[in-house]
Amino acid sequence: MEPVSLSKINTGRTQARARAARRRRLLVYTVRAALLVVVLAAWEMMSRAEVIDPFNFSMPSRIWDQIVQWTAHGTAQGSLGEQIWCTLYEALLGWGIGVSAGVVLGIALGRVRFLADVLGPFINVLNALPRIVLAPIFLIWFGLGPASKVASAVVLVFFPVFFNAFQGAREVDRNLVANARILGAGNRRVTLQVVVPSATSWIFTSLHVSFGFALIGAIVGEFIGASQGIGLLVAQSQGSLNSSGVYAAMVILAVVALLAEGLLTFVERRLFRWKPAQPGSR
Repeated sequence: MEPVSLSKINTGRTQARARAARRRRLLVYTVRAALLVVVLAAWEMMSRAEVIDPFNFSMPSRIWDQIVQWTAHGTAQGSLGEQIWCTLYEALLGWGIGVSAGVVLGIALGRVRFLADVLGPFINVLNALPRIVLAPIFLIWFGLGPASKVASAVVLVFFPVFFNAFQGAREVDRNLVANARILGAGNRRVTLQVVVPSATSWIFTSLHVSFGFALIGAIVGEFIGASQGIGLLVAQSQGSLNSSGVYAAMVILAVVALLAEGLLTFVERRLFRWKPAQPGSR
């Protein structure tokens, strides 16, 4: 009987873990789908039986009909695709500006203690403000166009990204910084080659949340005043007491947010393939 090599044993264990992970993912997706079906079916049945008010709560079939109608015949402001793109454009632009400003300022204050001491109190005060209420001010400043919605998205995105970048810059391994300086690296090279890569995982953590904030900023701005966008569809549906339209717009936004989350997760996994998987992670 030939002895079994250690490499074959390790290969077998790896394959077994991979099969177990695939089975777990399949189980998770199946349970998710089943839970969604149960919730939608219960909602539909309770609405049809008038256990809940179908006028206020609508029902999944009516919501689906509303989405089909918007897709096939468009809205009063144009096609459904134009409304989605308008909101997505505002959210993406606000997200990009907010992320860029948050990363640059967060790392700068994390690296330069004097800047943190001077600007820290002002940033904390601004962070304490209810930023949603700034949307009417932006509407007055910038009008009904995309600029007011972009500004609303920026102020919602900036702070979570800033604080994560700031904390990431502060949490850099001091030994790495010391070793870089021993090798002759100046402040600029230490920041770009040590601090920024070390803070990247912190920054990516905030990106998952911040894009949702960008969508919220764009939607709130459109809800208050706009000529296009999903938020305007929500406002018009609410004004005409069309609960199906309100829920349909929410479903569309949820799909957009889930697609963005999936894209961010994919990019993060590609960038951080070197990191060991956390226990219990997917």
